[in-house]
Amino acid sequence: MKRPHVPRRQNRKQVSYDLLLFVLLCVLVIAMGPDPVYRDAAAFARVTVPRLGLAAVAVYVGRRYPLAALVLLLPMGPWRFTEGFATVDLSWLLPRRNVKIFPLLPSSMVVIWYAFLTGRRMVRLWPALVAFCLISLVGVAVVLTQGGDLALWVSMVTALTGTYLVPYLFGLLRRRLLHQRQQARLSGEAQARLRERARIARDMHDSLGHDLALIAVRAAGLELAPGLAPAQVKAAGELRVAAADATERLRQIIGLLRDDADAAPLAPVGEDVSELVRRAADSGMSITLHGSTDPSASALVHAVVQEGLTNAAKHAPGAVVEVTLSPHRIRVRNEPPRSRTTARSGGLGLAGLRERVRLSGGTLTAGPYGDGFELTVTLPHETVTLPHETATHPHETVTLLHELPHEREEDPHRS
Repeated sequence: MKRPHVPRRQNRKQVSYDLLLFVLLCVLVIAMGPDPVYRDAAAFARVTVPRLGLAAVAVYVGRRYPLAALVLLLPMGPWRFTEGFATVDLSWLLPRRNVKIFPLLPSSMVVIWYAFLTGRRMVRLWPALVAFCLISLVGVAVVLTQGGDLALWVSMVTALTGTYLVPYLFGLLRRRLLHQRQQARLSGEAQARLRERARIARDMHDSLGHDLALIAVRAAGLELAPGLAPAQVKAAGELRVAAADATERLRQIIGLLRDDADAAPLAPVGEDVSELVRRAADSGMSITLHGSTDPSASALVHAVVQEGLTNAAKHAPGAVVEVTLSPHRIRVRNEPPRSRTTARSGGLGLAGLRERVRLSGGTLTAGPYGDGFELTVTLPHETVTLPHETATHPHETVTLLHELPHEREEDPHRS
């Protein structure tokens, strides 16, 4: 298997750390004795020099294989029971005094470090279990060669626990915590992608679905316009049906992408309400716009009006639509349809809009109004307030009438 590429700077940094660790380990091994100057130089060469060689090999392999380094450092383990972290009197439990608890040697800190790295980096448990069994056998052999006294057994058990087992468990805990943190990060990124996908889906429903509905309205007006040849009327009807079919396919795609638990987007379209109404009127819809609202709520107002116009274009072709705006209420009301509708009810648009209004602190009601349909959104007073400066004509009524002479038909369900 090809090894991953390591940047040169990072490689140099690792080499520097390994060299420092080797120098530290050499100092600790020499401090363990014997003294080559005042004591026995031959013993130093016989005991310390091989330990230095083991230390060099352990540092060399320890970065990739910390368990191998731990096994190589066995001769420098806590097998000297004359010094310890604490000395206790166990006469209340055992007939022993001055028992060494957690024996410590100069090299113990490096052994503890590699035990921690073993738990931190090794995924499989059985190699560490085998190695710890081997280390325990060495400890048992050391105790037996020194007489097998109860105090030695206590010292050996605390040495194995403090030098090998506890650091390994800390490393294992560290690895689990890092793994959980990584999983949480990946899960957060996946949720963010899902939310973005749902936002795009709602944007498509709001903007593209609205445009398709306007195309169907234009086609319906062209289909009923006087002076057209039968072939042209047929083509206009086919265009109207195709636009309705495209809207239905879009609704199905949105159903796959949409996540009901996510919040609706804050600004699906970058145009104001008057431009939206004028664009819909230019496509052939009969729309009357009354009043104005707070500019701070323009995004929500735009979404409500857009959804109302889209539903009217899809489910009530040719109907007169009345849009009424006030600081705390938005209402889109349409008369009965004047031509046959080809759209089917989906429910995604109103569901997303209802969630958006709820997050804004408002309420949404939608249902039949006489023979037509009415969509009303009430905004809370604490979030949407009357602006300090109104338009030149705050109660100006904009009337855009492009009525189509179609037959009256009952209003279907909305999507």
